[in-house]
Amino acid sequence: MSFQDVLKRGDEFLQEYPRTSPLWNYASHATCLMMITGSKIILNTLYKPFIHNIEKLDNALIKARSENRSLLTVMNHMSVVDDPAFYAALPWKYHLDIDTIRWGFGAHNICFSNIFQSWFFNLGKILGTKRFGEGPFQGSLDAAIRILSPDDTLDLEYEPGVKDYDKPSLLQEVNNNIRPEHQELIKRFKPTSDSTNVLMSKSPFIRTKTSWFHVFPEGFVLQLQEPHQNSMRYFKWGISRLILESTRAPIIIPIFTYGFEKVAPEDSAEEGIKRWLPANMGTEIHMTIGDAIDDEIIEKFRFKWRQLVGKYIDKLNPTDLSEELKTGELAQTLRSNLASYIREQVLNIRDSIGQFNPEDVRFKDPKFWKIYTNTEGLSEPNLKFVGKNWAIKRLQKHLPEYEPDNEDKN
Repeated sequence: MSFQDVLKRGDEFLQEYPRTSPLWNYASHATCLMMITGSKIILNTLYKPFIHNIEKLDNALIKARSENRSLLTVMNHMSVVDDPAFYAALPWKYHLDIDTIRWGFGAHNICFSNIFQSWFFNLGKILGTKRFGEGPFQGSLDAAIRILSPDDTLDLEYEPGVKDYDKPSLLQEVNNNIRPEHQELIKRFKPTSDSTNVLMSKSPFIRTKTSWFHVFPEGFVLQLQEPHQNSMRYFKWGISRLILESTRAPIIIPIFTYGFEKVAPEDSAEEGIKRWLPANMGTEIHMTIGDAIDDEIIEKFRFKWRQLVGKYIDKLNPTDLSEELKTGELAQTLRSNLASYIREQVLNIRDSIGQFNPEDVRFKDPKFWKIYTNTEGLSEPNLKFVGKNWAIKRLQKHLPEYEPDNEDKN
């Protein structure tokens, strides 16, 4: 379930740019098409891209739209060209409608370091996330939850602490029930000001269909040397917030890719112009799309979340996350378990390909990576990066947002 204040903060984040203007929509679509076209030319001229199981993505998008739900795609993060290259590899039908073009996250200290870049990436439907201490409760995450919530479901969420009328209770159940026979109930039971939360303001951006959000839950590019190549970090809690706190559960599609690490190898990151030149031309790039994650399993996680909300809601401030729901042990455990489950679905695709060594079981553990990063690799000397581990804040002191006083917030 969602909280009204979370959705409002998402509204405010999105309203920093004139996204309700038709002119913005035209400019955004033009920006996206420019990047997609350029990426398609490079991708198909210099490399050999292969998309496996595209029909699974087709069906997921159709299902999401028919059930008034959003689409959430989850992918491993192999290189700085994962986006837009993955999206550009898709058929043209995915690019002709601005509502079908994906939203995504970008590192604020890299993609939004000046006014020009900020406008460019915002037009490209990218939201800036701040690293190193900001955590999963920041504006871009609230905005993503807002984007993943269909506009006509914003006032259907029943919040504990609000008087327990029958109608909002029914709406909550219907809103989270995916069976087709219940779709008519959504149309018949309309909320009233007496029985539901305060109605949300109009959408902070123009859309005619529910949205698609594409995420890399590892947060950082990960390129490891053999025998650990094409492994993954743990998945961060932000992915869990998107799933638990959107007004309706999105359709979730796991994706695993390889080959992009050859296009943009991390060991060229500090070699001047070489960083921006195509590498390893002729490389095969494989993008494998998995089955949609079982809705019943996702609803079990969301049910547990609603139970926690009912138990730990702040009665003095029932429209926002309480401290217990942010940092309490049970809430943290639920987010960790959900993020781990989503990661496992991506890992299953990797294992099914049969191209790589089995992944080190420690890689799914956040504690392993925290120690490895804080010791700058000394805790596991046999684990080597291709290039640098950019999760080490000290390595990004050249960026404008670097703050040495906060270096302990890795």
